[in-house]
Amino acid sequence: MSHTSAEMYELKKKVEELKKIRGRATELVSLYIPAGYDINKVMQQLREEYGTAQNIKSKSTRKNVLGALERAMQHLKLYKQTPPNGLALFVGNVSEQEGVSDIQVFPIIPPEPVNVRLYRCDQTFVTEPLEEMLRVKEAYGLITVEKNESTIGILRGKKIELVDDLRSTVPGKTRAGGQSARRYERIREQETHEFMKRIGQHANEAFLPLLEKGELKGIIIGGPGPTKEEFVDGDYLHHELKKKIIGVVDISYHGEYGLRELVEKASDILAEQEAVKERKLIQNFFKHLVKDTGLITYGEKEIRKALEMGAVDTLLISEGYDLIRAKVKCNACGWEELKTMHEGDYDTFKKQIKTCPKCGSQNLHFERWEVAEELIKMAEEIGANVEIISLDTDEGQQFYKAFGGLGAFLRYKLQ
Repeated sequence: MSHTSAEMYELKKKVEELKKIRGRATELVSLYIPAGYDINKVMQQLREEYGTAQNIKSKSTRKNVLGALERAMQHLKLYKQTPPNGLALFVGNVSEQEGVSDIQVFPIIPPEPVNVRLYRCDQTFVTEPLEEMLRVKEAYGLITVEKNESTIGILRGKKIELVDDLRSTVPGKTRAGGQSARRYERIREQETHEFMKRIGQHANEAFLPLLEKGELKGIIIGGPGPTKEEFVDGDYLHHELKKKIIGVVDISYHGEYGLRELVEKASDILAEQEAVKERKLIQNFFKHLVKDTGLITYGEKEIRKALEMGAVDTLLISEGYDLIRAKVKCNACGWEELKTMHEGDYDTFKKQIKTCPKCGSQNLHFERWEVAEELIKMAEEIGANVEIISLDTDEGQQFYKAFGGLGAFLRYKLQ
């Protein structure tokens, strides 16, 4: 894959955060700039929008839109040119208090090229282009094979896409009068062989591009009789695709129903493919724990320390991990406090601190960020691997419950 699961994890979290934000009116600005697009042209457009926004009737909406456009232009000045994959910028008032303005900027440099140019001012942020990047890219090739028909499909996530439906001219078992049984059988065999070649060609055309992009995880083949085995054993599929066959199963239907039945019958194989790597990782983690090798660590403080020392080889983060870091700073005297907490406790934290305990000022600035995101960045800076652990396996659940969903393999023992 061209991008890491860590990048996708971060993007997913950011998109979830953006989708929760609601404007009081159409005052949230979404901006998508494609790779290679001239930033000066975007600045020009924003200046024009700024001129138009002066005419907004509602005073508070006008103030918030102008504020958002100002912040967007300020932020764009940080770039000499558009980043290699383009840029998505979200700016707007996130304050939940009536009459209070808190304009925040959320820049996202996506893991894949942005190919849409868009400016929109709305009550919600436009996140669809980013959500499209989160769409499951990993694919499985599906082939159903019978003597005289075949269906080719692609499975992405839960969605089955029909690619080809092929019919053959293989004659039936009963033969026309006057033909010798052997000669007739030879014709049937030749026709079957030609049909299998056709299936192979169509499958190669459908699956080789996926293999080149690194998206093809495996191929599953099904059918009612021995024909599917003949197809697998023969030289009909490209040799690189043959290596990708992960299962051959018995099914009774063909066409779209056949593909569905194939996926159902192969569900264990598919689940196993995804889960095997994860299981091995977590089992290995538990093994180190039991043997007390000193080559793993867990807990936020311990992992942070190991990352700072450059000692982490592989960082493990559960997709259920939801801790955040919250910081409050007094703008008057500089006092600050930093805490790690669950997402749900942030509002309480803000309500508890009304004034600075040091100087009594009410001029406080609050901010929050995801612990997972921070640790992933630290891991990437020291060249460590990052593995996102799902909650779909027993091991993944156990890792989340026993260790809060955070662990690491170390490069060396820590003193």
